[in-house]
Amino acid sequence: MTIDELLDFYRDGAFPMATSRGDDGFDMVAPLTRALLPIENLHVPKRLKRTLSKALFDIRYDTAFEQVITSCANATRTHESGTWICDDIISLFIQLHNKGIAHSVECWTRDNQLVGGLYGLALGSTFCGESMFSVETDASKIALVHLVGRLKAKGFKLLDSQFHNPHLDQFGLYEMPQDDYVAMMHAGLKDKVSF
Repeated sequence: MTIDELLDFYRDGAFPMATSRGDDGFDMVAPLTRALLPIENLHVPKRLKRTLSKALFDIRYDTAFEQVITSCANATRTHESGTWICDDIISLFIQLHNKGIAHSVECWTRDNQLVGGLYGLALGSTFCGESMFSVETDASKIALVHLVGRLKAKGFKLLDSQFHNPHLDQFGLYEMPQDDYVAMMHAGLKDKVSF
């Protein structure tokens, strides 16, 4: 698959998922119900607000994309046997990053260690969040809050998180029918926003 073909799938509401980290290929998935996070009114839990106020991490954008996506692919997750990010997906997303379409948000320690982050891609005024990782408490959540702040400042309208995830409920996760998501995302393709 080329990156142009992959982007066409995203425009039609589908995204790639492998069965496991070691797969040679992947499927394109289009759920009947789409999960999203609010950009305008993200709910930040009180405890996380306190952690954010400590400014424990240096937040950077797009400085270590390959390291972020590889860390997401290799992350150990509670209640899951592995990740859905295989080498083919990593390769395509690195190409998208090199074209300025895929982006990373990174949490760095004061001694320059990457300890959390997330990645996704921007299509018009939609940001498709793909995956997060964390090796220090709350690092991925902090990256998410910073992502939403950036999306809001830049004029993005939708933050796609694909499937319902109980971990994201605390931020105000909401759902809509897939057809409605695709219609809204298509309407936003003509918006001139940049990450």
